[in-house]
Amino acid sequence: MDWRDVSLCLREDPDLFFPVGNIRSGQTALQIDEAKAVCRRCPVVEKCLSWAIDAGPVEGIWGGTTEGERRALRLRAMRGPAAQEAA
Repeated sequence: MDWRDVSLCLREDPDLFFPVGNIRSGQTALQIDEAKAVCRRCPVVEKCLSWAIDAGPVEGIWGGTTEGERRALRLRAMRGPAAQEAA
């Protein structure tokens, strides 16, 4: 069985996880919060996030994160070893 088969987002409207609009707008921010709430309850959130980070830029909420949040996680991971070597 694939991790996606037990994800909670399968039981939700897919549009919830693909908000349209400026992330700072009220309605879009609310939709992102609602999607992340589903992710927080999901038994495979870690696997989902790992997939999204490995896949590269993917739109939508995956693993409880936005595309921008995943970009920051990838950058931190890339900088981590270099920062440790410099110390």
